[in-house]
Amino acid sequence: MMKAIVYTKYGAADVLSLKEVEKPTPKYNEVLIHIHAASVNSWDWDLLRGTPFLVRIGGFLKPKYKILGADVAGRVEAVGKDVKQFQPGDEVFGDISGCGWGGFAEYVCADENALSLKPAGMAFDEAAALPQAAVLALQGLRYKGRIQKGKKVLINGAGGGVGTFAVQIAKCCGAEVTGVDITRKLDMLRSIGADHVIDYTQTDFIKNGQRYDLILDVVGTRSIFDYKRALNPKGTYVMVGGSMARIFQLMLLGPWISRMSSKKMGILIHKPNKEDLNVMKELVEADKVVPVIDRHYRLTEVAEALQYLGDGHPQGKVIIKIDRHGSP
Repeated sequence: MMKAIVYTKYGAADVLSLKEVEKPTPKYNEVLIHIHAASVNSWDWDLLRGTPFLVRIGGFLKPKYKILGADVAGRVEAVGKDVKQFQPGDEVFGDISGCGWGGFAEYVCADENALSLKPAGMAFDEAAALPQAAVLALQGLRYKGRIQKGKKVLINGAGGGVGTFAVQIAKCCGAEVTGVDITRKLDMLRSIGADHVIDYTQTDFIKNGQRYDLILDVVGTRSIFDYKRALNPKGTYVMVGGSMARIFQLMLLGPWISRMSSKKMGILIHKPNKEDLNVMKELVEADKVVPVIDRHYRLTEVAEALQYLGDGHPQGKVIIKIDRHGSP
């Protein structure tokens, strides 16, 4: 048996409970991971509440997956008979959202292709901060945004999990980076390389006269026509996260704007993959990217961690540290 944070109905954080559940057994292509750390993402918050309703695909009335948690880091305890890439004792990390979730627990089974070896010398909690947020930032900038050296990049919501990685990746690509967030995060943004910072409570970046070659939007609260005005000719807007109203607006009008003007408006569909995870691993090992961690919680405190994420704006990532011998 093992301990896990379980929920059987959608709702607030109080629907989560610590339970003893059966320890999983790896299938032929899976590894069993003894989890040392996991991280909290906005997707966990959405799945907990069942909103927006699109997250209920496969589980309209009750959750499809009973244990949340997509980003994990830990040690391989056992492997399936067909596993080729790992062996017991290997330290691994990855995004397991494509193979059943289950990261808020002492153990989880995951497809070997969802995992990579943990960056050399990196602590488990730092490795757990990487998979989903860092890969989202990488995909938004490099593939959807086609970032280039010397371009002016604005990251809206730069102080959160995705945003802090995006600032650093953009700087690695040689861009001039402006980070937009709340007052208390601005010093941190400067410390990780932002060339310029904007406090959105004091300044509206849409109206300040500056124009950008690429806008990476993590919060998605404004009309896409506002963002269009802040782009240079041939500029690109990429939405990584935002309200459903703005997502639908972009899905409906973005292709039309892109066809009718030189400016491109698109939305990033997250595609976890090992190649991008390994790119982030290389950047970390080269000391070009450093995870920004706001707070640590224990497994017994997952509800508090999710509520903290849902209530405000964490500065970087929120981590769950999982200690089998230390949990009650």
